[in-house]
Amino acid sequence: MEIKMKQNKYEIDMCNGSIMDKLISFSLPLMLSGILQLMFNAVDIVVVGRFSGSSALAAVGSTTALINVFTNLFIGVSLGANVLAARFYASGRQKEMSETVHTSILLALISGIAMAIVGLLFSRWALELMGTPADVIDQSSLYMKIYFLGMPFFMLYNYGAAILRAVGDTKRPLMFLIISGVTNAILNMILVIVFDMGVAGVAIATVISQLISCVLVLWCLYKTEGSYQLRFSKLRMKKEYLKQIFQVGIPAGVQSTVINFSNALLQSSVNSFGSTAMAGYTAANNILGFLYASINAVTQACMSFTSQNYGVNKPKRMDRVMIDCIILSVGVSLVLGCGSYAFGGEILKIYTEDPEVIRCGLEILALTTVTYFLCGVMDLFPGALRGMGASAVPMILSIIGTVGTRIVWIFGVFPAHRSLKILFVSYPASWTLTILMQAVCFYFVRKKVHRELKQQS
Repeated sequence: MEIKMKQNKYEIDMCNGSIMDKLISFSLPLMLSGILQLMFNAVDIVVVGRFSGSSALAAVGSTTALINVFTNLFIGVSLGANVLAARFYASGRQKEMSETVHTSILLALISGIAMAIVGLLFSRWALELMGTPADVIDQSSLYMKIYFLGMPFFMLYNYGAAILRAVGDTKRPLMFLIISGVTNAILNMILVIVFDMGVAGVAIATVISQLISCVLVLWCLYKTEGSYQLRFSKLRMKKEYLKQIFQVGIPAGVQSTVINFSNALLQSSVNSFGSTAMAGYTAANNILGFLYASINAVTQACMSFTSQNYGVNKPKRMDRVMIDCIILSVGVSLVLGCGSYAFGGEILKIYTEDPEVIRCGLEILALTTVTYFLCGVMDLFPGALRGMGASAVPMILSIIGTVGTRIVWIFGVFPAHRSLKILFVSYPASWTLTILMQAVCFYFVRKKVHRELKQQS
């Protein structure tokens, strides 16, 4: 079934022609976008570490896992909006596409306001629960409260960008993030270095930059002539689309939240070594964040391409998408992972000049960077499965494989062998176990989907 659509220069035809070059064209701007988003936090960390000291660096870093626990459920739900929009767009169902867009944007606004309230009320309590040291908890709490005030902008940007990704447009979100990223860096310099505002300065700079990227993505949706045009007068919650968004998005969000909960547990274990280890983990984790942004771009591509081809009944092309995504993900993660390991010492010096902090960071990088291709492969299976509309089982398997392994490790293995090295072996171990389970799940779901699509044609 060939459905040709009139496309603007930013959109990608995912259902016809060669695949690998389109995957790269889709993934590359998305990789750069993810890296830019991380640079909001990286610039915060570098500026605060250099100009406000190690305790301020630890304060900002100790909030990362916790912020992710709070936000990732709603970010996961945006994947449901992406899958549904991609399917309607590919099959030319304009009314359904438009109603999905308006439901998604209103959902983003409501969830953003809810997250702002939750962050303001529960930040300090959650930090205390994680065992954040007394010398940094006041600054950590202040950073989180200001950061969460920007949640409505953060959510609207992410949901708006998810709609654009559904039609293959990853270039304009990249442009918007370049603008907001440069603003963030300039504001950091002014608020921290000139006005000496410390963690409050970096948090305010991040919120303003999120506001800018949010306004730009909404303006883009408003100005488009396509079926994904946004009109604020049409904002409605349509139950049938909300249900389909939640079917894919909630399991994805729960999976991400629970995995980040295990990372928060891991942060608590790192906290037990004191603020030097915390600072080392903050810097190393930031580097791992750049690796994740790169492989996550390929996962997003896999999901969007699979979803569009599912929408137009092309199962063989879905298989080819998966194979090409594995090749791309492994290639990217091996190059970047090995590079991060080889130049780890030099990269860590960007964050801090403290030799003990650098030593802790290198200990963590030694176990997590070269093996990072395992994380890439692990994420591709759920990405493809979500594109086919199956999200619940991969969520359960990811939680068992990743979170289960890390919890057993943190409470079973780590207490008897207390070192950062032993703690972070849990990363490659959990990735390997999860891949094995996800591959089995993918085999059976793929078989079922192929059979269903064959009956429809």
